Amino acid sequence: MNPVSHAQLDWDDQGRPHSRVFDDVYFSDQSGLEETRYVFLEQNRLQERFAALPAGGRLVIGETGFGTGLNFLCAWQLFEQHAVAGARLHFVSVEKYPLSPADLQRALALWPELQPFAEQLLKQYIAIHQGFQRLVLDNGRVTLTLLIGDALEQLPQLDAQIDAWFLDGFAPAKNPDMWTAELFAELARLAAPGSTISTFTSTGWVRRLINAAGFKMKRTPGIGHKWEILRGEFLGWPTETPAPPATKPWFARPLTTKGERHAMVIGGGLAGCATAASLAARGWRVSLLERHAALAQEASGNPQGVLYLKLSAHGTALSQLILSGFGHTRRLLEHLHRGVDWDDCGVLQLAFNAKEAERQAQLAEAFAPELLHLLDRDQAQLQAGIQLEQGGLFFPEGGWVHPPALCQWHVAHPLIEVLTHHNAVELQWGDQQWQARDGDTLLASASVVVLAGAADIKHFPDSAELPLKRIRGQITRLTQTQASEALATVVCAEGYVAPARLGEHTLGASFDFKSDDLTPTAAEHAGNLEMLREISEDLLHRLGADRLAPEQLKGRAAFRCTSPDYLPIVGPLADLATFNQAYAVLGKDARQVPQTPCPWLPGLYINSGHGSRGLITAPLCGELLAAWLDNEPLPLPRSVAEACHPNRFALRTLIRAKAPAR
Repeated sequence: MNPVSHAQLDWDDQGRPHSRVFDDVYFSDQSGLEETRYVFLEQNRLQERFAALPAGGRLVIGETGFGTGLNFLCAWQLFEQHAVAGARLHFVSVEKYPLSPADLQRALALWPELQPFAEQLLKQYIAIHQGFQRLVLDNGRVTLTLLIGDALEQLPQLDAQIDAWFLDGFAPAKNPDMWTAELFAELARLAAPGSTISTFTSTGWVRRLINAAGFKMKRTPGIGHKWEILRGEFLGWPTETPAPPATKPWFARPLTTKGERHAMVIGGGLAGCATAASLAARGWRVSLLERHAALAQEASGNPQGVLYLKLSAHGTALSQLILSGFGHTRRLLEHLHRGVDWDDCGVLQLAFNAKEAERQAQLAEAFAPELLHLLDRDQAQLQAGIQLEQGGLFFPEGGWVHPPALCQWHVAHPLIEVLTHHNAVELQWGDQQWQARDGDTLLASASVVVLAGAADIKHFPDSAELPLKRIRGQITRLTQTQASEALATVVCAEGYVAPARLGEHTLGASFDFKSDDLTPTAAEHAGNLEMLREISEDLLHRLGADRLAPEQLKGRAAFRCTSPDYLPIVGPLADLATFNQAYAVLGKDARQVPQTPCPWLPGLYINSGHGSRGLITAPLCGELLAAWLDNEPLPLPRSVAEACHPNRFALRTLIRAKAPAR
């Protein structure tokens, strides 16, 4: 992976930004606002299309070159002016060199009339790192998905149907890589039927290349110093060009659910609450079933969880998910009470052995310093406020979170009904509805059900074969002392310790693969104290923990729920027996792609298996699940969504099945 760098800007005497890399302006020196509205909004007929959207309808805009966000803010303003209250706007934009937050704020200050929209964008313009980054704006009415990186690396991973394309970016002569046949083929692949397109250039070879990709472009009078511009629409994939490969049926999207948009979510931890929030933002009525007396009573109930990124320098599916999920959660936290519900105090991962030090050095080369950077021992001690034996890797945007507060924020939506003391023991399908029952008692029914109850979803026959396992973890609560107030950041080695919340530090967490008993034990408190000693003997003394008997300590234990490949399980569920019959040929030849549609179980979805990373992965997976359900642009690269798909396990089993020996 190559670290993404921010745009390098110069500013003219009017305060307008100019790119050093491309030696070009971001917008017209005469009237960037008028040019955007004419070239992109008017040529794509957005005013009439926004006005025609029904409640529950949406329009998806795609853009090459986010730049200062001017096009996005103008489209959002027009949408706000003309779309009905229940409509939604999706905006997907690719950007290789994102502006820093300070530069974005400076650039957008040029447009006072866009200030209400710019303020919302700037509040959420946090933790914008490489890959897919989702920003939820206007209480979920507007969704911005930024693809940070090279367009020809990012767009092929996008799964979306684009209704209108803004072909922007620096001029063809300045940035020829953005004006290629390969790029235009990606725009065609992603274009919805009847998709429109516009661009500020009228260069002949650009028009011919776009036409060759399946669009019909025509020149139209320009604005300002541009004599002509181009606009067009998508006619269809060219017959003489090989079609892009179809999605394999086991990863294809199920048909969208007809009828009342009512979903039942089983499980009131972070995965369930985040899923409920993502569905409610899209107009779904949600019944959230929780067997306990309150939400967040199990793994999501710890007083402090850590926003910690265990990344790979090799761009694995898990690493991409973590990077996108971290940004999404970090932006959501801006809605919570800093200092009580969360704190962006940073996270320091100590280089506690040679292997860890080598891993950290690789990560420091692969990612931008704004995300992570190395600190030597002296720097690490200064950052943490305590004495340490090693330096390590520092994540300045990380910190700790009170997970129950995030759960409560997620469910504070008028379309979400929280049903506590509702233990869904059985699920039945009939009359186009799922019924959740506890013995003879009908708890709730809906056309869609999402299983978000961690490993307990294995109690339901349709999800019983999913390879989820429980790992017990115990945290220890330590009372803050005057001396321990010096701890200024979360510090991790094999375990972690966080700065105090409401007078208590959280220390943890143990790993026990065998025990099913959630009663805290003195032995694991002792193990946690040993982890604290390995993190910092100085902090151990500051807390007086070296004088405490483990039997006196307080804490709680819960089960993490994880999968064999450490990726969560998110998406629609298929009927396993019918699936195995339909794709049995894969056992003989894994290269076969049968045309048989996947035997989906109607309206049955899952969001589980987040392990110890739920704070980072569960909220974004709520968005992923909503995208599956509503046929929206996926918030993650297609390959990552497939890597998290429930069908991956049945596929592997089929492919690995050996023919009987002769």
